[in-house]
Amino acid sequence: MELYVWRIVGVLVFTVCLGFAREVKRYTPDWESLDSRPLPAWFDEAKFGVFLHWGVFSVPSFGSEWFWWHWQGEKQHAYVDFMNRNYPPGFTYADFAPQFTAEFFDPDSWADLFQAAGAKYVVLTTKHHEGFTNWGSNVSWNWNSMDTGPHRDLVGDLGAAIRKRNLYYGVYHSMLEWFNPLYVQDKSSGFKTQNFVFGKTLPELVDLVQRYKPDLIWSDGDWEGPAEYWHSREFLAWLYNDSPIKDKVVVNDRWCNNCSCHHGGYYNCADKYKPGTLPDHKWEMCTSIDPYSWGYRRNMRVSDLMDVPSILKELVQTVCFGGNYLLNVGPTKDGMIAPIFQERLLDVGRWLKVNGEAIYGSKPWRVQMDNSTGIIW
Repeated sequence: MELYVWRIVGVLVFTVCLGFAREVKRYTPDWESLDSRPLPAWFDEAKFGVFLHWGVFSVPSFGSEWFWWHWQGEKQHAYVDFMNRNYPPGFTYADFAPQFTAEFFDPDSWADLFQAAGAKYVVLTTKHHEGFTNWGSNVSWNWNSMDTGPHRDLVGDLGAAIRKRNLYYGVYHSMLEWFNPLYVQDKSSGFKTQNFVFGKTLPELVDLVQRYKPDLIWSDGDWEGPAEYWHSREFLAWLYNDSPIKDKVVVNDRWCNNCSCHHGGYYNCADKYKPGTLPDHKWEMCTSIDPYSWGYRRNMRVSDLMDVPSILKELVQTVCFGGNYLLNVGPTKDGMIAPIFQERLLDVGRWLKVNGEAIYGSKPWRVQMDNSTGIIW
């Protein structure tokens, strides 16, 4: 009986200590604390993922996913001329949205393709800089995939299919929106006001977390405002401490105008980033099969695209330097992944089926050569 009592006491003491330890590990909204959070192990083990840029920009599908900005923000001649030749006077970017139909979107077919490609995680653009949300965001009235266009929850439908195949699911989210009046006003004030952040960015991030419980948040559109404007440190502290995904979620480094390659979870540093030496911090290279655009581009040519040897070379080099390789394809406005993109992904999958043991879960190994003898130690 006495031994039994002491066992109970021991369990209680352990439970109290464990609870205390967990409380000590709460993160505060400063970079020193947030950057000390260990990266969940699944990300480093995954190595290879598929990126998807899909939105209203998939309708004109000309030039790149920055179509709206190049057309109306910069008024580049090629984009202005394209609109003058193909659309009536007075046609606005919002008029493209009803044509974003996604009528052939089959999330299970997509998920089967990504699984066959050997991807371990998939990242979908939930909102690009155009502001259109691929789910029914309640702070994006009539500019989302439920109210117009597909009339469908694209984020939720793909997420369900991805998880049925035991793949990890990530959500890309742009913090800024080029032409949102609230953002334009905040920017004009030198980011002294934060109406856009509290009215749009933060509510959407919290909604994505609570509604879809993603394994990864791929933040973007951070480069114009400081962390104080975005309240990114406060969001990350909530994400790591109290959100429903606090123990598993992975984030990148695009949370403020001086965050890239310095703060966050793993580092992107820049699009198509290739370090020259083995980094000390976990990183990811994101690149696109179409080097000229992340979104689908109707005027692409086969000769423009990355071939399979080039993709595999980048994948191996990235993994050798301790990174993950996130390979992008842009679906069409009607929800199809172009056959040439499918072919590239399936070829990568066939290679990984044979060589995946040397990729998944691998660790970089520093090799030192003796300069005098040429012997590798």
